[in-house]
Amino acid sequence: MRESKEYNLYQAVATYLRLQFPKVRFHYDYAGLAHTKAQAGQYKAIQHSKGFPDLMIFNPKGGILFLELKAEGNNVFKKNGELISDEHVIEQATWLADLQQAGYGAYFAVGFDQARSFIDNFLKP
Repeated sequence: MRESKEYNLYQAVATYLRLQFPKVRFHYDYAGLAHTKAQAGQYKAIQHSKGFPDLMIFNPKGGILFLELKAEGNNVFKKNGELISDEHVIEQATWLADLQQAGYGAYFAVGFDQARSFIDNFLKP
């Protein structure tokens, strides 16, 4: 099976977290991975709704950071700053907005550098 650019980003971010913040706990949502048809059906049956962020990082000092990771070159915003008109991206943006309103850090992170910046700002003193 061919790996996706997004999966490669997941791996790079996980490696960064393990090396730079070995005591920090994190968890990936499995929706972004390849599944058999049966697995996809099971996963859908137990989910609240579509669009949940890819990654949750738990800060030992309190708080959770949610990141929706996008491979480098994927745009979620138009040049004018508006969200692109893609149903899945809109579902993701809705989740992020709801989480932000509840007081969490929740963002789109396009590429490794942007993900690392959000992580560092969240975890470094």
